[in-house]
Amino acid sequence: MAVQTAASAAPAPTAGPGPAVDLGPAVALSCRECGARAPLGPSFACTECFGPLEVAYDLPGGDPEELRRRIESGPTSIWRYAPLLPVPADAASHPGLHPGWTRLVRADNLAAELGITGGLHVKDDSGNPTHSFKDRVVAIAVEAARTFGFTTLSCSSTGNLAGAVGAAAARAGLRSCVFIPHDLEAGKVVMAAVYGGELVAIEGSYDDVNRFCSELIGDPAGEGWGFVNVNLRPYYAEGSKTLAYEICEQLGWRIPDQLVVPVASGSQLTKIDKGLRELIALGLVEDRPYRIFAAQATGCSPVAAAYKAGHDVVRPVRPDTIAKSLAIGNPADGPYVLDIARRTGGAVEDVSDAEVVDAIRLLARTEGVFAETAGGVTVGVLRKLLEQGVLDPAAETVVLNTGDGLKTLDAVAGSGPTATIRPTLASFREAGLA
Repeated sequence: MAVQTAASAAPAPTAGPGPAVDLGPAVALSCRECGARAPLGPSFACTECFGPLEVAYDLPGGDPEELRRRIESGPTSIWRYAPLLPVPADAASHPGLHPGWTRLVRADNLAAELGITGGLHVKDDSGNPTHSFKDRVVAIAVEAARTFGFTTLSCSSTGNLAGAVGAAAARAGLRSCVFIPHDLEAGKVVMAAVYGGELVAIEGSYDDVNRFCSELIGDPAGEGWGFVNVNLRPYYAEGSKTLAYEICEQLGWRIPDQLVVPVASGSQLTKIDKGLRELIALGLVEDRPYRIFAAQATGCSPVAAAYKAGHDVVRPVRPDTIAKSLAIGNPADGPYVLDIARRTGGAVEDVSDAEVVDAIRLLARTEGVFAETAGGVTVGVLRKLLEQGVLDPAAETVVLNTGDGLKTLDAVAGSGPTATIRPTLASFREAGLA
């Protein structure tokens, strides 16, 4: 018998069936707020209540052991989980970047420094093709774009997504045109431009860029364009579930006790929670409690502010932080992040830019992992929650690093040679290095 997700248990569709669409186990789009369902298509808002749409599934049932074996025999990429994703069964054979199956680093040195005794791992997504987790979500969006006949791939981006879209479009043979704030880190701008697509800088913040893209979708100039994080957002967002799948599989099909996840729009965190719940429903992991902690930079922490104030509404802010990949002042999934943190017994915390830089250095010094600023946010929040007694040091914990520190070199620009010496042993000894 097939397993329905919470979304797929919603009321029957209110719209007609539409043309046949092959997106694997995906059967409809479902509104998170009112439960109304719509056919699979390039839609992101409910026509009944304007709530956000997400993918509803008819997931494979039967013997969990057989499904585990099927997954384990699959490719070493996110496509090993194709039976659980809104993609055609043959997605792995399509031209693409094939992201995922990144390393789960056992961080014993960092654990010892922080006083964690229950085990600590870093899920290091800097090993993806464009060196951030965005390759996961874009890979799913590309499959949807192909299915719906889009010829141009686009996005609004704080940096990492622009590079991921440019690379994925180049590989898939699609045109790309991506939009970024005008003041991004230079490394991310170069990485987004090198793939040969069109890169457009817009004067303003990410929220200004996102509003412009929403307008372009409704204009004839945007016809044939698939915006991965707007009209393809329900599919795109599902790529973050693969982080949950991989973490559990790499732990021997076990859910960790605690996860610390960075928050920009909040979609990554909500889909990690969705992925964990799906694994439980399918019998692939034991149904046991877990806690999810959300991490933000103080200069853009609307979700943390709402959590600390006990509010359900997230008030927009104007970002001012070095963690530009998390600089979304009006996070679409903010309220859902609050719900998950409270439901799982987690929390939402923020750290200053100085704490972010210190955490980047700490992770690099203890584990040899050079994180971008978003990774500094998660490690900084991990340390802060431990100091506050909120996070249990005796529980198994996974913290996410979502990108490569080479993209945000300005954050640690003070790093350099320990000493400059003459090429002689005497000079080496004089410098106190012997």
